[in-house]
Amino acid sequence: MSERSFDIAYIALGSNLGDRDGYLSRARTALSNLPHSRLVAASSIEETAPIGPVRQGAYLNQMVALETTLSPSELLSELQSIERREGRDRSVRWGPRTLDLDIVRFDGQTVNEPLLQVPHPELHNRDFWQRELAELGVET
Repeated sequence: MSERSFDIAYIALGSNLGDRDGYLSRARTALSNLPHSRLVAASSIEETAPIGPVRQGAYLNQMVALETTLSPSELLSELQSIERREGRDRSVRWGPRTLDLDIVRFDGQTVNEPLLQVPHPELHNRDFWQRELAELGVET
């Protein structure tokens, strides 16, 4: 069995309910504890207006770089697990959330599956993601 090489996944963290800072902090810790993964960088945290038709409070957002041997689909499964542990409710599309974790980029890989698209299809519509990636030294 050959050993998988490490890739860098860029993950957007967002929260607009409750202890927003706490949710982001716990998410960074949970990402650091994923198997065969290591958090290597994090952007500044910034507050942004919500996107979409649902009236809700402002978000705290941050981008992190995660060195990992997990595949994009394995990573997505882990991210959704973290969101569930933090009380994420998916009943309202574009609704408020305790924690939102999105794979924005995954090294040079592209994924086009029903439940996962990488690069994230909204990357070029989210100025804050572009700023956060630029802070991490990534060109969009």
